[in-house]
Amino acid sequence: MTNKKESIKQIIRSDIVNGLIKPSQKLPSIRKQSQKFNCSLNTIISVYLELENEYLIYSRPKSGYFVVAKEALHPLLQAKRIDFASAAPDPASIPQIDFRQCLNKAMELFEASIFTYPDPQGLLSLRQEIVKLFHQQQVFASAQQVFIFSGAQQALHLLAGMPFPNGKTNILVEQPTYWGMLAALKTQKQTVIGIERTPNGIDWIALERHFQSNMIKFFYTIPRFHNPLGTSYTPEDKQRLAELAKAYDVYMVEDDYLADLEINRKADPIRAYNGSSHVIYLRSFSKVMLPGLRLAAAAVPDSLIPLLQLHKHTADLSTSVLSQGVLEIYMKSGMYAHHAKQMKSLYNHRMKHLREISQRLLPKECLYTIQSSGGLFSAIRIPESHTENLVKRLENRGVDVLSTGQQFLSSFPKLNLLRLSIIRANEHDIEEGIRIVAEELERVQHTRSSPKPFFRL
Repeated sequence: MTNKKESIKQIIRSDIVNGLIKPSQKLPSIRKQSQKFNCSLNTIISVYLELENEYLIYSRPKSGYFVVAKEALHPLLQAKRIDFASAAPDPASIPQIDFRQCLNKAMELFEASIFTYPDPQGLLSLRQEIVKLFHQQQVFASAQQVFIFSGAQQALHLLAGMPFPNGKTNILVEQPTYWGMLAALKTQKQTVIGIERTPNGIDWIALERHFQSNMIKFFYTIPRFHNPLGTSYTPEDKQRLAELAKAYDVYMVEDDYLADLEINRKADPIRAYNGSSHVIYLRSFSKVMLPGLRLAAAAVPDSLIPLLQLHKHTADLSTSVLSQGVLEIYMKSGMYAHHAKQMKSLYNHRMKHLREISQRLLPKECLYTIQSSGGLFSAIRIPESHTENLVKRLENRGVDVLSTGQQFLSSFPKLNLLRLSIIRANEHDIEEGIRIVAEELERVQHTRSSPKPFFRL
């Protein structure tokens, strides 16, 4: 009975916080509530007493229970938020003193370059450091094949709009996928085709059909720690993708934005599987370093170098020398490797905790892609047609989540998913946040009037 009492209490509490029961409004009688929740009168009395002790409601002799005034509720609504929505690092996890030292050193070492327009492809000294980093991931490229971009978004925007040597024009993307790529494709007015990415991977028959028949210029994929699903392709999948790309003359844009968080040393990128002729390997530094530095790097096939040099030059002349200098010093000093190792451990620990708590508190049918370890994201599936209402209710209770609606093409069938990020949620936040999500999901079940199943299969 204790669990049921707590559930009833949280449903009523949620209605108050969300404004479904207004300040100063009278609550249903104890008898009516016991009938609604199919419980004893004593259970409701106990619930009302606990809510009264939390200063959410008060009693009037012979009149019943009422919600407290709006002013009294205000501190509750302004409480610390639990952030499951962000994809940017928590400022508290960033070694700002180290960055400041690197910035001061970069001002000293690259002072002359600040007053010129350097190589649009990026500082040669930094590209040489990137080559070493890529080699650790089994991506063997020369400095001539490496490009430095003003963030991964710039790279995606340029690749979406420029012509490719294969002469093809259409772009294939996983569904769902990173919203920034979809935004870039939309502004470029490209013809985009979607292919479903599920917890089990991709439909290989459909993929090969697209490669063979639909004039695919490139296939954009996030093989490792997918955004928003959090899943990764197997080594066999990656090898097959590299082989298909080469066989059908389709380029792959491999967005390996979380390579630094990989805990499996044998998990190589697609580019490592004999894919150097058709795979564009893209790395972001925003999840480990400061997003404001706006830096990303790519290893591209020789066939793309002249075209990409032209389009990069016309886009911005060159990437910020100061940002490049900070990254170079940070990498050469060993601080980058040290900090990446710390972040890998931190996020891996949080992801394991998320999985443990989710499996304990959430309905099994909601556990769409709850990861066992690694990465930043997992996805839960929620009831049909309840997305907007659930997101709002969670927001009102201090829990920020992200619906994946914007991560699908408008023409592609959408799943009702919420992306959960652990990048700004510590262990306590994860446990408390998932408890609130579970309570709101249970409330959906309690209030559902339609005879339709909880989920569409």
